[in-house]
Order: sequence, then C-alpha cells, then structure tokens
Amino acid sequence: MILARKRKAGAGSTVSVVALGLLGLFALIPKEVWFGVLGLGAIWVAYRLFGSGKNELPIDTELRGTDEPWAMAKVNTLTRSSPARSENRSRAAERQADSDEPVSVTQVSAIKVTPAFWVPSAPRGLGPGVWIPKGQAVEVAGVTIPGGMIYVGSSMKAPSGNNDPCLIDPSKQVSELGDYTERQMGYWPSYSDVPSTARRAYLNWLAAGRSDPEVDIGYVFLFFYGLERRAILDAAEDQVAQSDGPIVAEEIRRLLSIYGEKSGSFKSYAEELLNWVSLMTHPSKLYERPLPVLVKTYELPLHLRLALGQAAVDGVPVPNYLALAWVKLDPNSYLRTPAIRCEEKFDALFVLYYTKIYGAGMVIPRNRTKLKFVYRPASAGFRGFNEIKLTFGETPDVTVLMAPIKKLREIVDTTTNELDAYSRFIGRNPDARDDLEGLLHLPATLWPDSVQKEIRGLKERLVDGFVLMSFQELLASLGAKTTFTKEKSQAFTRALESINIGLEPDILGGSKVPRPEDLVVLFASPILEATSRAIPSYQAALLTLQLASSVAMADGEFSDHEVNHLRSQVRSWVHLTPIHRHRLLAYLRLLMAAPAPLTALKKKLEALDSSAKESIAVFMATLVQADGTVSPAEVKVLENVYKALGLDSKKVFNDIHAVAVSTSSAAVARADAKVGQTGLKLDPARIAALQKDTAKVSALLAAIFTEERAMAPTTMEPEAEPEHIEIPAGLLGLDESLSTFARMLLSRPQWSRDELLDVAADLDLMLDGALERINEASFDKHDIPFTEGDDPIDINAEVREEIAA
Repeated sequence: MILARKRKAGAGSTVSVVALGLLGLFALIPKEVWFGVLGLGAIWVAYRLFGSGKNELPIDTELRGTDEPWAMAKVNTLTRSSPARSENRSRAAERQADSDEPVSVTQVSAIKVTPAFWVPSAPRGLGPGVWIPKGQAVEVAGVTIPGGMIYVGSSMKAPSGNNDPCLIDPSKQVSELGDYTERQMGYWPSYSDVPSTARRAYLNWLAAGRSDPEVDIGYVFLFFYGLERRAILDAAEDQVAQSDGPIVAEEIRRLLSIYGEKSGSFKSYAEELLNWVSLMTHPSKLYERPLPVLVKTYELPLHLRLALGQAAVDGVPVPNYLALAWVKLDPNSYLRTPAIRCEEKFDALFVLYYTKIYGAGMVIPRNRTKLKFVYRPASAGFRGFNEIKLTFGETPDVTVLMAPIKKLREIVDTTTNELDAYSRFIGRNPDARDDLEGLLHLPATLWPDSVQKEIRGLKERLVDGFVLMSFQELLASLGAKTTFTKEKSQAFTRALESINIGLEPDILGGSKVPRPEDLVVLFASPILEATSRAIPSYQAALLTLQLASSVAMADGEFSDHEVNHLRSQVRSWVHLTPIHRHRLLAYLRLLMAAPAPLTALKKKLEALDSSAKESIAVFMATLVQADGTVSPAEVKVLENVYKALGLDSKKVFNDIHAVAVSTSSAAVARADAKVGQTGLKLDPARIAALQKDTAKVSALLAAIFTEERAMAPTTMEPEAEPEHIEIPAGLLGLDESLSTFARMLLSRPQWSRDELLDVAADLDLMLDGALERINEASFDKHDIPFTEGDDPIDINAEVREEIAA
C-alpha cells in the first residue's frame, strides 16, 4: 500500500510538472494564434450544425447533367462513411470513369453535399485524347477550330512513352497573343512542350484554315504529326481510321500544294506518308488503275515503282500513261524548255511516239532487287519503333534497270525536238497558243478541240465530193489571224495532208500561193509521198488540163458536155496513179471556177518539139467539139493556143474540120462560112468516134518536165537555235549508274549486304567499289559519310536531309 501510494504520489507529481510545463508553453503562444484556432473551431461548429440532415441527395440525382469522371472522383472524396464503404465507392467511381453507364444508388450511398462546396465539371477535352473528324469544330482556349483532323485531350501515349507531340491538351496554358509567322519551336516540336505563345500561334493557324503560306513550317509539321498518327498507328487497329486514308491523303496533297516548295524536308516526309496511305493495303494490278497526283522528288514515287514492278511480274506491257509518268518523275531524267513550256502538247506527242514504237507498251524484265518500303516518321512520338515497313513479296524494283528508262528518254528527245519551234512561237506570243500560225508547228492531231471540230466538219462535207471556198475563208475557220506567207502556206498544206485533206492549187507541187480572195478546192486524199507530184507524166497532165480549161471557157462557161468530156479523159489516163487522177479531178473543179490564163502557159509550151505541139493542137480541136458546137469565141481561143504553141493559127479550121467533117473542099468552104457566123454544128457520133486517148499527149508533154522540181522543205525553217535548259549532273555529281544506286540507298534507312548485292548486280556495279565512290562524293559535297557499317549498312540520316533540302 505504502509502495502504491508512493507510486501514485510520484505519478501525481509528474502530472503536475507536465501540466505546469504545458501551461508555460501555452503562455508563450501569441494571442493571434489563439484567435486563428478559435476561428477554425467556429467554422467546424457551423459545419456540424448546418451541413447535415436536410441536404442529403442520391449521387445520381445530385450529379445529373454531368457525366464527367473527374467530377465523380471528386465527389467520392467527400463521402462520409467507413473505410470499407469509401473503398467500394472509389472502385465504383473508377468503373464509372471507364464506362458511360451511370452509377446506381445501390452502389454508392447518398452523399451530403454543402452547396457552398459544390464541385464544378471538368473543362471539356480533359481525358483521353480523341480524333476530331474532318469538318467538325472544336474550341480550345477560346479559339474555334473548324476543320477537325486533330487530336484533343489531356492524355494520349505515343510509342515513345510520352504524350504524343500532336495532342492538343486544353489544360496547357495558352497566351493571349501568338504570331505563327515567327519561329518559336525547336526541331522536334510538341504541343505540350512549346511556349504558350507558340500554342496560341498554332491554334490561330488552325482556326484560319491551315493555309497561310507565311506560317513557320514548324506549325505545319505539328499538324502533320497528327495525320501521321492517324494513318499509321490508328489505322493499324481501327477500321474507321483506315477508312480515313483518302481524307488524310487529300489533306496531305493540299498541304504540299502550299508548303511543298517552302520546305524540302516537309515535302519529303509528306510524300512518304502519301505513299504509305495509298499502298498500305497492297492493291494489285496498279498498272490498270489511274495514277494519283505524284510529285517529283529525289526518288521515284513508291506508287509508280509498285505499278511498274507488278507489270514486270505479270509480264504485261507498260501502258503509255505509266511510261510517261516514269520518265517525267525519274530523278535522273530532265526535261528541256519545250517539254516544260508546252507540257500538255509534250504529253500527247510522247504518247503518239510511244504507241507508234511499242504498240500496247514495252515489256519490262524481272530483276533481282525486291521492292520494300521503310517508312521514316517525322514525329518524335514514333521513337520506340524499330522499323515501320511495307513489303510486296517478290515484286521487283525495276527502277534500278537502266535500259528501259534510256529508251523512254530517246522518245523524250524526239518529242522535245518536234516541239521546239512551237515552244519558241508561244514564248514570243504567249497569248497565241491556239492560233493557227503557232499550231502549224505541231502535228494536226495535237491541235485544240475547237480546231479539230472545224476539221471534222470539213471532212463530213468532203464525203460528197469537193469543197470550194476562198483561201481566207478556209484559214479563218481554223483560227488564222494573219496573212500567210509561202512558208506558212506550205506548212498549212502539209498539216492538212497529214489528216487526209488535199488542197488545190497544189502549193507543195509548185503552184503559186493563193491570195486571200482566191478560190481553193479541198478534197479527201491519202497522204502523198514527197516527190509523187514531181514526176513528168503528172506535170504533163496538169498542163493539158490548164490548156483545156482555157479553151473550154472561151465561150464564157464550162458546159456539162465539156466537163464530162474532161473528166472521162482524166479517168482514162491509166498511166497515172489513182491518187494522181483524183487530185487532177479536184484541180479540174478549181479550173471550172478559175481557168488558168493562157499567157501563163506560154513559157511551158516553148520547150515542146513540133510533134508534141501538133498533138496538143489536135487534142484541143477535139475538146472544143465535146458539146457538139464550136462557137466563134472557142475558135478565137483555139487560135491563141496555136499561137502559143508556135503553130499557124490558120490551121485551126483545118484541124477542126479534120476531126468533125469530111475533108472535101466544098464541105470545108461551107463550114468556114458557118464558123464565121453562128458557129459550126457537128455530128456527135463522128466526134465520139474520132476522140483519142490523150495519154499520148500527156506522154509528149512529159518532155517539158524531164527534171523533177525541187520540193518545198518538209518543215518550216527554224528561226533560232533550239531551246535548251542546263541539265544538272547526277546525285552528288555521280554518273547515272552510281546516282541511281545512291538514290536507291536513300529509300531505306538500313540495308542488308545481300539486298545491296542484288541492287548492285542489277546496275552492273561492284558493291564495295560503288559504296566507296558514293561515300567519297558525299564527303566532298557535305563533309559527312553516306553509309556506315558493313552488314547491315546504315544510311546517314544527315545526308538524306541535305539531299531532300
């Protein structure tokens, strides 16, 4: 007991000492602290008195109108219950965050919420990042972005493990001002990491339609990162994202049209993404499908390489449009000025020559190099992927072959040379592309549709025979704006003949160029050989018709009998070709409207010997009797013909009577009297019996033309030297084979040695020697190596950037 009391007394003393110590400490506390404690106590009492009882509501009623998981999680922290129940509610809230279903009352009990402490909904956009479809508007930091095609949210992991650089996070600070024409970002921009002024600038550019050409290219890349993710990562797992491929491709092409020339780096990355989008489904028989819009870069577009490779595998001809695209987009091929200035004409003319040489198209052999596409992403968010690639089985990469592309370049040279004169014409007259004066430098098949329509109309009229019109009317109908010189008239005639339309007078055969008001005759005709109209027999026949027209028109008209007689004579000249006879009939139609003047024929007649002159005289005497009547006017013209032939004009009457009547002196006397008064009436049967085959006359006349005439030149004389552009050397100054090899290396970041052995074999190169020379050229040009390693062989990314720029 005593011991117990002692212990109790000791304990009491200890308590007293502790109490006295605490009182001392309290005394040291400033009074301001005591006021703070009393204030907090008052608040707690008020909460206890007014925060319970009447304000209890079920959670699904209190939170109606919001489905924000952030708000649900916040409310769960305010629930007053046991730890076990709180844990259950937290789990329910987590399930609610992952589901669109509301949390039922049986899962979460009623919550007492004080209105003064009501938790607001989370800002829109917070949560997992989502793709905003094209055309759907979204608002971020007070900026309305109308075009969609962006990711918005606070969380979206990239393969690198970080938030994707393209993600627009609404929780990030955005400045009031931002100028997107200024550079404010590093080489690998990320929306979450750039300055707040850059975020404002980016949002402004998006809101303005993503089309201002003055924007810093970094903002274009930031937007491009989102397209890259949609086309590659999302499309690998999501059918909806795959269906967005054409939309993404369309947007890339739009961006390229605005920013492709501003940044070689962007152009390179954008072209690669286009390749990926169009070929990730490995379509077959691309050579049968229309080509998409392709842009020339430092390597041939993958779509074209795959189409050509598939044609080689299937052993089918390369279509003309594919061959044209190949030679135009080949990085080692260069077009001269005419092909660039007259692109549409160049394309059409190339197809004409390609079809003429190869028919349905050239067939490409299969080679050893296999086609493979390794994608190099622009976004840093893709770090973590070892390789993003497309393979195409045994499809070869035919672009390493040299023979096919050299053949196509030969066609390019031929086509360009033919376009040279037209190119120079429109270079001096840029608004006269469709004027006939310029079109004469082109094949008629390349003339514009408006002129082709007129030509079709002429051909329809020629089906029924000959078309007679003035030379000016003909030229004006086809778009001529000036008077034609001899050279232009000759070129015009050649162009008409190339489309099977003949023209009289025969300008190419030596006839005088018609004046604008002179008549011409058009007729359907096959193409004549360059010298076919220079043969003596044809020229003699022309002279015969010219003389005959002068005699026949002596009485003021060509009678039907005279016309029919001359036509039958022309058809009977079997020593001439059918083409010649058809042209002579067309010339006869012209002579009916405009006979040849006799004075113009005298020089041609002077060279005839007496026998030929006598034969012509007899033929003309027969001709005037074709209609059964010899008029005084015809006798007068016939006398002039005799004088031109150097014959006695008095022989006219003797020759007429020798053909038509008996040679008795009485008959001659009576005939003389009739001829001098009203004309001579003749016996048609007698005339028909005495008409002779004029082939003999034509043969005699041929003596005049023993030397062939020099034909007009087949093309218009060039006015200047052909236009050229300076053709740059190959890649890094290498020759064509090494340049092709280097470009092939750039198509992938890494190669196995076996793969490069196949490429080198296709190009007839030794692999190690080729690599050594390419590396030397790279050191000389950029002071960095082109390749690194032996197997695998890595391609220096810096070199690729330099070349792409």
